[in-house]
Amino acid sequence: MKLKFILLAACCFGLFLNSKLNTAGLNVGDKASDFSLKNVDGNMVSLSDYDDAKGYIVIFTCNTCPYAIAYEDRIIELHEKYASQGYPVIAINPNDSNAKPDDSFESMKERAKDKDFPFPYVMDESQEVAKTYGASRTPHVYLLDKSLTVKYIGAIDNNYKDASSADEKYVEEAIAALENGEKIETDFTKAVGCTIKWKEI
Repeated sequence: MKLKFILLAACCFGLFLNSKLNTAGLNVGDKASDFSLKNVDGNMVSLSDYDDAKGYIVIFTCNTCPYAIAYEDRIIELHEKYASQGYPVIAINPNDSNAKPDDSFESMKERAKDKDFPFPYVMDESQEVAKTYGASRTPHVYLLDKSLTVKYIGAIDNNYKDASSADEKYVEEAIAALENGEKIETDFTKAVGCTIKWKEI
């Protein structure tokens, strides 16, 4: 009986910890932390590298998730449209490559070359950045302003299957509000995508 109680308590404690891990991370209005992660070109990338940035479109994504693949062209378009306006895309792959070999750094380099990514595609090998931000899916967007304050969290738009059918473009609408000094009407949405593949503890 005592052993059963100990096992039950351990199980409940484990569920509690898992719940805490799942709810940890940034909320809109929080200050994000900078990072230094390795880009596919071999250089280290940090938000502080962008002297002229007015904000940052940080997107947790990967090579293998069908949702991430469906959004690749739209992520490229976001960078091409907004980087010149001061809002560059920084794409971060948080997946454990042991669980997903096609998300390895070498595979990231190949994908970036094949798609001609115009933005940094960096690897969060320790997964600490994803945990700190609270990312849970790929893709998962964090729009930051110049001071690294979180302004929007969630999906890119409301139709992952077809960009032309998306009638709510959350990231674009949030940037437009920032540019106009207006309140962002939709500052949080549910990220739609594959769950991040965490390292086994």
